[in-house]
Amino acid sequence: MASTGDIAFDYGYLLRISEDARRVEALNEYLSSRSYLAGYRPSQADAEAFALLCGPPPERHVHALRWYKHIAALKPLTNDQTPECSTKGKRVQAPWSPPEGTDVSKLCLYNSLTRTKEVFVPQKGNRVLWYCCGPTVYDASHMGHARSYISFDILRRILKDYFKYDVFYCMNITDIDDKIIKRARQNYLLEQYREKKPSPSQILQDVLTARTPFKAKLAETTDPDKKQMLERLDAAVEAALGPLQGAVQSNAAGDALQNQAQVLLEEAKDLLSDWLDSQFGSQVTENSIFSLLPKYWEGEYHKDMEALNVLPPDVLTRVSEYVPEIVEFVKRIVDNGYGYESNGSVYFDTAKFDSCPAHSYAKLVPEAVGDQKALQEGEGDLSISADRLSEKRSQNDFALWKASKPGEPSWDSPWGKGRPGWHIECSAMAGSILGESMDIHGGGFDLRFPHHDNELAQSEAYFENDHWVRYFLHTGHLTIAGCKMSKSLKNFITIKDALAKHTARQLRLAFLMHSWKDTLDYSNNTMESAIQYERFINEFFLNVKDLLRSPTDVTGQFEKWEDEEIELNKSFYEKKTSVHEALCDNIDTRSALEEMRALVGQSNTYMAARRSAKLPPNRMLLQSIALYLTDMLKTFGAIEGAEPIGFPVGGNGQNADLENTVMPYLSVLSHFREDVRKIAREKKVTELLRLCDELRDDTLPELGVRFEDRDGLPTSVKLVDKETLLKEREEKKKMEDEKKKKKDEAAKKKQEQEMAKLAKMKIKPSEMFQSETDKYSIFDEMGFPTHDVEGKELSKGLTKKLRKLYEAQEKLYNEYLQSTQNGS
Repeated sequence: MASTGDIAFDYGYLLRISEDARRVEALNEYLSSRSYLAGYRPSQADAEAFALLCGPPPERHVHALRWYKHIAALKPLTNDQTPECSTKGKRVQAPWSPPEGTDVSKLCLYNSLTRTKEVFVPQKGNRVLWYCCGPTVYDASHMGHARSYISFDILRRILKDYFKYDVFYCMNITDIDDKIIKRARQNYLLEQYREKKPSPSQILQDVLTARTPFKAKLAETTDPDKKQMLERLDAAVEAALGPLQGAVQSNAAGDALQNQAQVLLEEAKDLLSDWLDSQFGSQVTENSIFSLLPKYWEGEYHKDMEALNVLPPDVLTRVSEYVPEIVEFVKRIVDNGYGYESNGSVYFDTAKFDSCPAHSYAKLVPEAVGDQKALQEGEGDLSISADRLSEKRSQNDFALWKASKPGEPSWDSPWGKGRPGWHIECSAMAGSILGESMDIHGGGFDLRFPHHDNELAQSEAYFENDHWVRYFLHTGHLTIAGCKMSKSLKNFITIKDALAKHTARQLRLAFLMHSWKDTLDYSNNTMESAIQYERFINEFFLNVKDLLRSPTDVTGQFEKWEDEEIELNKSFYEKKTSVHEALCDNIDTRSALEEMRALVGQSNTYMAARRSAKLPPNRMLLQSIALYLTDMLKTFGAIEGAEPIGFPVGGNGQNADLENTVMPYLSVLSHFREDVRKIAREKKVTELLRLCDELRDDTLPELGVRFEDRDGLPTSVKLVDKETLLKEREEKKKMEDEKKKKKDEAAKKKQEQEMAKLAKMKIKPSEMFQSETDKYSIFDEMGFPTHDVEGKELSKGLTKKLRKLYEAQEKLYNEYLQSTQNGS
């Protein structure tokens, strides 16, 4: 009854007033001279006075009513302070507390820099800077390339579309490289050789000359795969040499001689081009000669990536376009004290860099430092000559800039004519686009040392930091049926070869079903698993789409949920949670796909149970599940197009419209066929039923349409790839043929058994043993044997055994006699 700090009034007199009206009047009079609004908080007196009232005062008692409303709106009073009658009509909100919630899963990635899973934290909010080592374009892209680029495409899509990061993806094309230089030079020289149209005898002489250094190379080769490949090449050349030598010696006709010469030239082109390069390679100096080869193979690479549904990078950098930036990059490394010039080349001083407290060399694979084989492979075939190796202060140092030799492309630099080293290209290009530090750097597992370790060293030497890359992601190796992919093993599979056997989706599913960082074995078993997964998921999509096409009004879409729907929905959300946790755990797509498979299995069980009970499945629930699965597969890059549910059908970019366009007509055809079948069954017109079956089994599959007849339910209409349906038809026919064959074999076997039984039944018991003269010599009057072939009396045991056979035959023979008498 008082403002803050005031003494409460003596309200005892209110207790002595028995009438409510007088009590309220007295309270109103007292309150007319008191402040109870600004800064006012209830006292004990307020609480007790409030408790005396059984409701709001009348409006004429203005002060008491104001006080009453004010007290009621303030902090709720305790039960012992407020009688029940005082709370009627004036309840206030109860206190609210937020839920405790659960821990939110965080994305973790396996970081090669720490060799463990680390929580992924981009450096700048939601922005992710990502650089990926691209291909060295001098030959066709193979499944080893697909291993990296499909895997990184999956990771990139998931980061961008699932985790909603703003990913900026940069990739390079290596179009200046020792392999490219050598291959381009050899191709040019071989083409020049062909254009001169050498005589058959000249070709023969040149091949024999070229074979001498080739034989020496073969003898020196220790790598078993390379040796096997060279031996196969030598055998092919040997096989082509003989006929040409014979034709030259016998002065064969011109056409025959030319044909033999061209065969030899084709078989020996590799060793001949190698020999031509050793003789004339230094004369090839025009830079354009070295650009044609990588330009062609880059084009083929992009076609392969498009066919595999791999997203193009946001930025593509080519070494040939960044030579000025590379020169400046090298200059700054030298200026910072980590590089030195030697005979026109520039090398990175690994010892100087590693001795600096702020730096560390070989962060990824420190145990590989000093591995000369790996280091030399990193330098390139044209850069490991004795003179080049002697230019370096340490064997661990690597080239930033290489002085060009005769027969190599060259660009101007402060150190003379030269070309970029292999490792420097990525540092300069990534640095130009992404700056002094990136979030993710990706590449194949075999690039860790020396390529990526050298990239790290020279970039951190340039930027004078220790965090050029925050997360290094390396994809696992790819093997072919358990073996290393090698031309010598005849298991070298190009991307075009793979796409000729399987679709891009099937290849991607195979990759999704394995961890991106582990070895993936490309084999028949691997692909069959992917095909079965695709078929399983697709069948679910087709069933849901067929269900959603069933006619219903707006309200009919919202069926009542029973226990089955509640259970399936609970499982749906559990599976979504499991998928999310799997993707947070180093983007574990293998586990995610298994959870999705389990969800489809539970949905199929639910639909089957509803069909068995002659009840329609819940449309909205199954649609939600199908939309989720479709969205996830789109995120993984396994579904293209804007179709809301399932895999697109048709082709040539018309997928989105095909189903909506043709389905009304197919529905009409399906209903018409159902009516015809009903009449045919009622009238027993088997010819019409046969025609309906032919339409379903033979005609419609050729158009990519599947009709599924269901007992007691309308025919299910599904659009499926024509190739899939034809394959299904072949498999069905094969199964039917196999079933018929087994049935025929069983019938034949049964007939043979019956014939054998009949033949046995016809034998009189008295004659059954008499033909066995090799066993028995004496028989009694019933034809039963008593002595063996040597004249010895049969033992009691054998006699007992033969007696059982004799009695059984008697029974069979009597059955036979009975059947003949009955005329059967």
